[in-house]
Amino acid sequence: MMPSAPRRRSAKRSARVAVSSGRGNVSVGRVNVALIEAYAGLARRVLAGPARLGRTRLVAVDGPSGAGKSRFATRLADALAAGAGGVRPPLVHTDDLLDGWDDQLTFWTRLEEQVLSPLRAGRTGGYRRYSWVRRRFLDRVVPVPAGPVLIVEGVSAARAAVRPELTLSVLVTAPAELRLRRALARDGEQILPELRRWHAGERSHFAADGTEAAVDLVVDGAPDLPHDADRYYVRVGRRPGSGDVAG
Repeated sequence: MMPSAPRRRSAKRSARVAVSSGRGNVSVGRVNVALIEAYAGLARRVLAGPARLGRTRLVAVDGPSGAGKSRFATRLADALAAGAGGVRPPLVHTDDLLDGWDDQLTFWTRLEEQVLSPLRAGRTGGYRRYSWVRRRFLDRVVPVPAGPVLIVEGVSAARAAVRPELTLSVLVTAPAELRLRRALARDGEQILPELRRWHAGERSHFAADGTEAAVDLVVDGAPDLPHDADRYYVRVGRRPGSGDVAG
């Protein structure tokens, strides 16, 4: 969701819980299953995967506002850095590319032209970060080198247009009521009218895009399971359409 000044950034439903660093689809009949997995294992999976954006492995972390996308993306970037000799992959937050509230989905041309297209050609990309305080794009260009991995985090990051070039797509979910509380606690009650409009846009996008059914990994952004959140995340195997994406 929207960054604040200067920037914004249930597993009890599960019938079974396991601890793993592996991969694979997790389901038991019609019941949801939670699986605790290590960021380190996911980082290895990314680095072993094919580079489809030129020489770069593109990771998209998608999900509705307040679900925990930024936290997940940051911890995955930490794990990738640990597995690559301390070299941290660039992490682009789509909120930094939005030209205000009304640019919720139409920012993509900016991302494509300034970041994805150069990396596809093996060149360094770069973008100007939007200031939600000044309500304009800042002058300084943030460089995005054409390295082994790029993480793009934000609403619609795993949209259909980019799926053929993704090495990994992740959807982070959380209950709608909790996501609303998180956003208001972070950004203040004054954003409520814009936030409700934003949520409506999210619901429409995720329904039309079929995001949940298309991603490689669904993550619980508000798990009840006890775990070391810096090193592990809770993966959810669920029936299509049963997630908290559209709340």
